Amino acid sequence: MIETERLIIKPLSFEQLMQYAACDQSLEKSLGVEQSSRTISEELKEALEQTILPAVADGSKNYLFNTLWTAISKTGNCMVGDLCIMGEPDEKGEIEIGYGIYEEFQKQGFMTEMVGGIIKWAESQPIVRCIKASTNKTNIASYRVLEKNRFIKCGESGELFHWTLTL
Repeated sequence: MIETERLIIKPLSFEQLMQYAACDQSLEKSLGVEQSSRTISEELKEALEQTILPAVADGSKNYLFNTLWTAISKTGNCMVGDLCIMGEPDEKGEIEIGYGIYEEFQKQGFMTEMVGGIIKWAESQPIVRCIKASTNKTNIASYRVLEKNRFIKCGESGELFHWTLTL
């Protein structure tokens, strides 16, 4: 668990990931938080089924690098967004993150705070040396989150900008 000024950021267990995927408020009940308007994009649903759940179920993997982390507002006692580390560090100590904020919590600084929290956590992991991320070129809010957290744009391809933060 990671704690920031306004958030508690929790890595979800396999059972909690199943509840997340069901999108039936069972996760919110399990976490003891208020019900939300959370929905799951097709992209995230596919990632859960094909990548995240199998990786978390694999006892040989460190689930913290493979699960979904959810951010809970301390004052609202509700989920505001999610972040995923896309697998364990590679041979260079690099990890990649992806993230999303629920619509009603956009433009309140929660995502910037959540990414900052995961950076602090990653800095405490001796095997992590670099964090990477990609943003859609048209998603200004997403790349502002990265800029505020000291990421540097290191390239682009197609519709994406690529970012890196050396720890």
